[in-house]
Amino acid sequence: MENKNIFADEIIVGKNTIIEPSAKIRGINGNAKRIFIGDNCYIGENVQIICDDFSIGDYSKIQHDTNVHGYLPCHIGHNAWIGQYCIIDSIGGTTIGNNCGIGAHSQIWSHIKYGDTLEGCRFLTEKPMVIGNDVWFVGHCIVSPIVAQDKSMAMVGSVITKDMAFNEIYAGSPAKSISDKIGFQFLEVSTETKFQKMNEYLKEWNPNSKSIKIVSDKNEIDFENKLVSYFNVSDRTYTKRLSDEEIGFMKFLLPAKGKFTPL
Repeated sequence: MENKNIFADEIIVGKNTIIEPSAKIRGINGNAKRIFIGDNCYIGENVQIICDDFSIGDYSKIQHDTNVHGYLPCHIGHNAWIGQYCIIDSIGGTTIGNNCGIGAHSQIWSHIKYGDTLEGCRFLTEKPMVIGNDVWFVGHCIVSPIVAQDKSMAMVGSVITKDMAFNEIYAGSPAKSISDKIGFQFLEVSTETKFQKMNEYLKEWNPNSKSIKIVSDKNEIDFENKLVSYFNVSDRTYTKRLSDEEIGFMKFLLPAKGKFTPL
């Protein structure tokens, strides 16, 4: 595959990934060192990725006019949704886990730098941005260098200046947890319920499928059977075969029915 809009010493682009011709991917000063884009991804129009070490996992989408930049690595997991007109800064280094959503017009900053320190400005920071799994910035969020723990969430228009706790929901400027008022992003769901619901999804998508099987335990997977994609609801993983049915089912599940990552 020829990549006319990616400039890097090492380029890995997965199967069925679409990169719009107007997107530009390169390093800070010329070629990037390494660009990795997973399977079944979409990089939209006028997206700019200016980073020497950038990776994004399977089934991820970066919508139009988003800018990703920085001197340090920017690594994004599977099933990411990054809306239009977002900024993701990696000057201090940025790590975003699996199944994360960054709504349109949001800004993720890993540095604070402009004021004249010689003149006494107190604000100069380059700090890693660490975003866990299943984190959701709903939209128009501005995020300073923080740690966002798994399943945390920020409502639209939030300005986040402090770390976000596990499964807490935040709102406001500066953002504060409102989970004591409205609850949490995720509720506990039993494995049995997940198993039943996934089988209902599979029946809805294709009741005659022979190459997709839902399991509730890793021990139920036949790893030697390359003709079947196993979806394990207990740990949200699947045996990646890249069959047409597997890809179709994954696209049916995303973005909101269910998210699975390769085993």
